[in-house]
Amino acid sequence: MASSARIASTLALNLFSSLSIVFVNKWLFLYNKFPSITLTLINFIGTSFGLYICLALGLFKRKHVHVRDVLPLAASFCGFVVFTNLSLKYNTVGTYQLLKVLTSPVILFLNYQWFDKTPSRFVVFSLLPIFCGVALNSIFDLAFSPIGTIMALLGVGTTAIYQILVGHKQKELALDSMQLLSYQAPLSSVLLICVLPFLEPPFAEGGLFAIDLSFEGFLLVCLSTTAAFLVNFTIYWIIGNTSPITYNFFGHFKFCATMIGGVLIFNDVLQTNQYIGIFLTLIGVFSYSHLKMKERNQNTPLRTNKIELKP
Repeated sequence: MASSARIASTLALNLFSSLSIVFVNKWLFLYNKFPSITLTLINFIGTSFGLYICLALGLFKRKHVHVRDVLPLAASFCGFVVFTNLSLKYNTVGTYQLLKVLTSPVILFLNYQWFDKTPSRFVVFSLLPIFCGVALNSIFDLAFSPIGTIMALLGVGTTAIYQILVGHKQKELALDSMQLLSYQAPLSSVLLICVLPFLEPPFAEGGLFAIDLSFEGFLLVCLSTTAAFLVNFTIYWIIGNTSPITYNFFGHFKFCATMIGGVLIFNDVLQTNQYIGIFLTLIGVFSYSHLKMKERNQNTPLRTNKIELKP
């Protein structure tokens, strides 16, 4: 069992990297006009190199599986990161964070449709304040963006599909999260390289080689890439060395910190009704998490190898 000091330092590193990737990416999109899909590709490549270093250091063992078995996961990984980055680009940090919360209801719906898993009525009721809170915030958001909302909803859908596939592929292929990520990150990089010239031509207006990137911008891109790897690595370590309750409530703390950071760093203006919406969403998130944790403890043994990736 890891020491308390090591757990605390890893939680702090996860907090720093999780907040960094949101705020740094938003800064790059807002002030440096950095192309979002290109930044996603750079993050994927950086994560791939980081995983190869971990492999060389013996932090996990490579297990060979066929590429076609991981391809759907890599494609959904691309979709969820690309669309969430586009959501961050077009929405305020607060709206971006609140819309991400809709992933949980979508996962419940997909599990019901695909696997006939019926949630309890208490879990369903806990989703009502989430929907009300997100709707209330969006209605009164002065920087409301229709395209940002579309990107966010696409991100929610692909994230839900990705998270369901992660659990399915881990069972099917008998891989832990680091082994699975070591396949999907490089494969996702290849997929994005193939489509990038059509979606974000590097030499066209707004492309990587058409923007005036300062040295400060270059350092921010490096920080974003490092943070992307550290988020995945530390989440894996935290889940494996602490309890699901610790990880769950730490996630709530990061949610609140991200909302506060959006206001302080980017001067996001919140109306009174938006504060009410955020409060309702928090009530729903805490209630939903508590009920799902209670169900897990009653019905299934704890599992420590599942990872949910959050850019």
